[in-house]
Amino acid sequence: MDSFLSSICRNINLTAFTRDAQGLFIPCSAMPDWLVFFLVKSEETGHYNLAEAFPYLSCFMQDAEEHWQAKRSEPLASGVWIELDELNQELPLEASIMYLDGQEVLLLQQLGEKYTQDLSRLQQVRNSLLTQEMLESEIKRRTLEIRKREEEIAIKLVSLTSLRDEETGAHVRRIGLYAAVMAKALGWTPEEIDTIRVAAPMHDIGKIGIPDRVLRKAGILNDEEFNVMKKHTEIGASMLRGTKIPVLNMAADIALNHHERWDGTGYPQGLAGEMIPASARITTIVDIYDALVHERVYKNAMPEQEALGLMQEMAGRHLDPDLMKLFLSLLPAMRRIRLEVTEEHEAGSKEEALEEVCA
Repeated sequence: MDSFLSSICRNINLTAFTRDAQGLFIPCSAMPDWLVFFLVKSEETGHYNLAEAFPYLSCFMQDAEEHWQAKRSEPLASGVWIELDELNQELPLEASIMYLDGQEVLLLQQLGEKYTQDLSRLQQVRNSLLTQEMLESEIKRRTLEIRKREEEIAIKLVSLTSLRDEETGAHVRRIGLYAAVMAKALGWTPEEIDTIRVAAPMHDIGKIGIPDRVLRKAGILNDEEFNVMKKHTEIGASMLRGTKIPVLNMAADIALNHHERWDGTGYPQGLAGEMIPASARITTIVDIYDALVHERVYKNAMPEQEALGLMQEMAGRHLDPDLMKLFLSLLPAMRRIRLEVTEEHEAGSKEEALEEVCA
């Protein structure tokens, strides 16, 4: 090797070897001091068994043989390993092999300071990633806390209407959970799923503005009273609008539109089909389901199969037919919510409900 190449090899702590017919290695340049320590015990002929001097290379040689046999000129690296030098200090080494000008060549490099610097940079990157992961985890934790607070606020708001209406706390919680299941199945983002889970329970919040003579009337409402009752959609939307909070904006859409019908015969605007916000169409379906299968002071619970049959008749007229099909495909999840989220006085009826489902 000429002096120019020898100088390059010396400056980058690299030694080039060629392999002889016996599988020993012959250095093509002067050996650096650090390498003499490892090869001094080898044969005095100047041909060295590198796998014996560096046991790590014994496994690498199996891949090297295939590479040389295929006469590949592109280098194949061994990966970095650590040896202890005469001062008992760590020495990072790496070997590369190639087939060049009819010869089997091995390059042995002492990575030294470069390896340490690279390792330090990698550690910095790793620490940065860990810090970022910790920050993201903290953001998720705080977001979850905010969501929990939002949900608690929503339930408290809804509880104001439950003092005057016959809706229960368990009912409004179930509405949010049902709606979240459907949103997830529709491929909504996690943020959107959380939003509808908190927003859907507020669908009837406008009932707080309906007079008791109408809201708590035991019998059927006359036309005048029904027109008053219908105002709860607009009252609810008015209460919830006017903020930059996504959950309240969705809740306002749901409150205004959850009595619209797929065929356009609903109220307050007579919207039809996909003109009705998806969040409201979802809430309509889950609200009807929960109302039908649970007992109220003014009615008995309807058997689930009977309720589902009635809802299927409503699909295409009252309910979005595609969302209704989706709801039916998600019944196992809906039933679990229905059986688990109950009022304290309803807890004893879980087994009866389960028997009904399995019948």
